[in-house]
Amino acid sequence: ARMPAQEVPWRWLRARRESRALVLVVVFVALLLDNMLLTAVVPIVPTFLYTMEYEGAKSSAPPGHVESAPLPSRAPPFSSLFSYFDNTTVTVTVLDDSLNHTGQQVNTTERSSLPQTPESSCLEGDEFLANENVRVGLLFASKALVQLVVNPFVGPLTNRIGYHIPMFTGFSIMFLSTLMFAFSGTYTLLFISRALQGIGSSFSSVAGLGMLASVYKDDLERGNAMGIALGGLALGVLIGAPFGSVMYEFVGKSSPFLILAFLAVLDGALQLCILQPSKISPESTRGTPVVTLLRDPYILVAAGALCFANMGVAMLEPTLPIWMMQTMCSPKWQLGMAFLPASVSYLVGTNLFGVLAHKMGRWLCSLVGMVVVGISLLCVPLAKNIYGLIAPNGGLGFAIGMVDSSMMPTMASLVDLRHAAAYGSVYAIADVAFCLGFALGPSTAGAIVRAIGFPWLMGIIGVINITYAPLCWYLRSPPTKEEKIAILSQECPVQTKSYPVQKPQRDLPLTDESDVEAENAE
Repeated sequence: ARMPAQEVPWRWLRARRESRALVLVVVFVALLLDNMLLTAVVPIVPTFLYTMEYEGAKSSAPPGHVESAPLPSRAPPFSSLFSYFDNTTVTVTVLDDSLNHTGQQVNTTERSSLPQTPESSCLEGDEFLANENVRVGLLFASKALVQLVVNPFVGPLTNRIGYHIPMFTGFSIMFLSTLMFAFSGTYTLLFISRALQGIGSSFSSVAGLGMLASVYKDDLERGNAMGIALGGLALGVLIGAPFGSVMYEFVGKSSPFLILAFLAVLDGALQLCILQPSKISPESTRGTPVVTLLRDPYILVAAGALCFANMGVAMLEPTLPIWMMQTMCSPKWQLGMAFLPASVSYLVGTNLFGVLAHKMGRWLCSLVGMVVVGISLLCVPLAKNIYGLIAPNGGLGFAIGMVDSSMMPTMASLVDLRHAAAYGSVYAIADVAFCLGFALGPSTAGAIVRAIGFPWLMGIIGVINITYAPLCWYLRSPPTKEEKIAILSQECPVQTKSYPVQKPQRDLPLTDESDVEAENAE
């Protein structure tokens, strides 16, 4: 009787391996951790670099060396950026040599009203912060840039060897990256760990979403499953920034990363039990090449919607904390909290529209979402304090949730309709679209803020979203491959000659019975 008792856990595991719900759990957790790591860094890096480099330089050199000569040349854009905020910023921007006197006076007045000066008063060194905008932007973009390069290889790889091994590879690389974040103290090391995260992220997100699409065949079920998985992504973004900023302020820089590394180990254990990362299981159908998919205008429209909607929040990530440091004099913990409304509403949006989008039409859901993204971005610079950011950031998160939860299942159904049903490559394209948003966004945002200011940056990306929105109309009822052939043959009769030639090729693999059927039909 002891034998069966020992076999019970294994039998349970075997049964669970067949269960779709557990596959969903694995993908959910992987996306959650990846995005927690993605956003935990957002509030930490600007303040960490500021304390390490600017204050380090200040303690070893007189203040005159930090605010150096190039300052006046950049004065116009900056004075416009701070027009409605207190005059510390203005004195720093306009007059270099008066800094010691004016700066001192303003600081003393602030000190009397606010007990914790280093925490709550505006940071000095605007020129440093201006340059930091660009560097922080590049640091954030490095993950997405690396992911852009790796994705096109991961898609076809999943078609060849299945989703399990790439998924586990992604976990291992991410674990390594998290540990590096915990112990790196320089810009270069942070940059390398961020880029490494891009490789891991590429493996886990492409394999994870592809695995879901192949397990959930029904369109409605697939929409719901994608909604839940993207909920994991949202939850990661949601907890990441506030979790990072609070842990950094009250415990220390490495604490949030060590906790994430521990959670990643748990995810790895879960994957070992449920998926079998040693098993090679290629896709049954031969996947359509990425190049063919990229030529499909419908897939491109869906990818574009994903790209531009996410670019909005990607541009906010490096620039909003620094803008808040300069203009709202925000303490460290607020820098991450500013993203909280966006993440909460994204979580609500993805779960709500996972189901609703199927009913109202995914194209319409995406179109409305992009318009709301644009309007929300236009409202961000109007905020005078952190509470003013609640409505625009909330609207932004909700709308991006609408776009993501309607476009992700659309990607899979477009492949079902118009190509071979192997999903690795199309999710590689979807992930490339995300990454383009998150690569172009932060890397250009820093430079744009420096040239024309934060409000203009928000205006530009907001207008881009509103103008792109009408293109989603084309996704209303995309033609299938057969319809496309029929339309072509009506338009140009010359091409009909080629179809009889193709037909015998299709009949070749069939059995002898098919010849008999063909004769009967005649």
